[in-house]
Amino acid sequence: MERAHIDSALADLQASKKKWATLPVVEKMRHLDHIKENTVRVARSWVEATVKAKGLSMDDPLAGEEWTGGPFSVLWLIKDLRTSLVRISSDVDVLEGMKHRTLPNGQLALDVYPKTFDEGVLFPGIRAEVWMQPGINESNLNDVVASFYQEDDPEGAVAVVLGAGNIASIAVMDTVYALFNEGKVAILKMNPVNDYLGETFEQVFAELIDEGYVRFAYGDGEVGSYLTGHDDVDTIHVTGSVSTYNAIMYGTGEEGEANRFSDTRVTTKPVGAELGGVTPMIVVPGKWSKRDIRYQAEHILAAKMHNSGFNCVAAQVLVMPDDWDQKDEFLDAVRTVLTDYVGRDPYYPGSRERCDAAIAQSKHVEVFGSSDPRYLVTGLDAQSKDEPWFSDEIFGPVLTVTAIPSTDVPSFLEAAVRFANERLYGTLNASIFIDPATQREHRSVLERSIDDLDYGTVTVNLWSGAAYFISQCAWGAQPGHSPQDIQSGTGVVHNSLMLDRTEKSVVRGPFAPSPRTFAKGEFHIGPKQVYFPTNKTAHKTGELLVEYSDKPTKLNLAKVAISAVLG
Repeated sequence: MERAHIDSALADLQASKKKWATLPVVEKMRHLDHIKENTVRVARSWVEATVKAKGLSMDDPLAGEEWTGGPFSVLWLIKDLRTSLVRISSDVDVLEGMKHRTLPNGQLALDVYPKTFDEGVLFPGIRAEVWMQPGINESNLNDVVASFYQEDDPEGAVAVVLGAGNIASIAVMDTVYALFNEGKVAILKMNPVNDYLGETFEQVFAELIDEGYVRFAYGDGEVGSYLTGHDDVDTIHVTGSVSTYNAIMYGTGEEGEANRFSDTRVTTKPVGAELGGVTPMIVVPGKWSKRDIRYQAEHILAAKMHNSGFNCVAAQVLVMPDDWDQKDEFLDAVRTVLTDYVGRDPYYPGSRERCDAAIAQSKHVEVFGSSDPRYLVTGLDAQSKDEPWFSDEIFGPVLTVTAIPSTDVPSFLEAAVRFANERLYGTLNASIFIDPATQREHRSVLERSIDDLDYGTVTVNLWSGAAYFISQCAWGAQPGHSPQDIQSGTGVVHNSLMLDRTEKSVVRGPFAPSPRTFAKGEFHIGPKQVYFPTNKTAHKTGELLVEYSDKPTKLNLAKVAISAVLG
């Protein structure tokens, strides 16, 4: 892309940033409605493009990933964001009527999901809270809600959004966040991996482009570097790798590393970042049935193989209790689902090379499949301080296993949390899998473990990718990282409640699907999760979720529920 084109685009945005910042909320809602209408209109062609690029077909259940991780995610965010804007325009508190509780540590936890009957039907058994940082309480909570809309005469800002190349909705949702949560105009720089969606996304933002509030840029890293260093760019947001963030902040090569060591920054612009990390999946010992073991093995597979493993939230380290008498049975079930799972094209550039290099460093590697292999690496020493699998995100179809000695559930959870916090790189998300009986017996231990996990999202009996879809959650790293050691990033996105000073999102799901869960004391009607690669109707359910998001009628709600049950 020619630099003159970028210069012109940024000049347009600089000229319009004040107008957008001061635009009445009802006018902003009009633009949000346009984004929704346009997303619905291009949804099928959007999914068709991503399915083709990833070597799938529209009739493949795996196409469900493209419906849910594409247009549905955008529409779900818009739905909740619009509710907040309606309240702001009506001079009503965004959080009015929302329940909350005070945690044992004194922090405030907001009950953010589900809030409607339909939400409870669409995703049964799932509950979400947002935990606020220390110092936020009932008396000052409203001070950190929709802070942009509390400004009297904002000047506005021009944001560059460096789009991600893996999950298609990320670039759109990050741009929506800049526009409506932060009051900024934006230039979205498409990632070369999925820039084939650029024309589709330009249709999504068509009215905002016409009025000078959004622009697009295309090209390689040089274009990104030119954008982030441009005088007409006020802020930067990147979803990507730590190396990209470091290049923005400190430069590249040996000079960049020297700059990072001395904290000599090449930009003074605010930089928000979501950078992934090494995701732990902690399995708590209990008495599991064979069906429990099979179901949770599929759950681990889903957390690993969704989008071929090219996710910032992909499972990387399975943390097992060494003395659990069902450990070997569970690992055998994981091997079975890895064997049964049909391999898929590792479409992301460099995947095969990364996997080859990574497994070469390991002694115990099991390979599943030939043309599109999946890998299981076992025998990792949890005490090792220089294990590459604990420090490097693989971004590919490799699952690793480590075992932690323990005498009981409390000692295991304490050790597993300490391992995740101290040995694994990144703080984006962590998951705990624990059966209902063990939860009831060790409730306080579980709650303390959730509190102690230094992660931006903690899920219980649920892949943390589910929190990505729940837009009321604040999605991002644990706060507090310095630019020199950025880990999983800084700041949050999604966050339809427009909360500042969040600490973590906590999302809980059912241990088993209905009706088997009733005997375990969990009462919900939830079937197998839609993101399971073994869900046979995921492609149909995903399309129906988009249809429901467009027209949320009871009939469309019933269609989604029936399709989910059939899965």
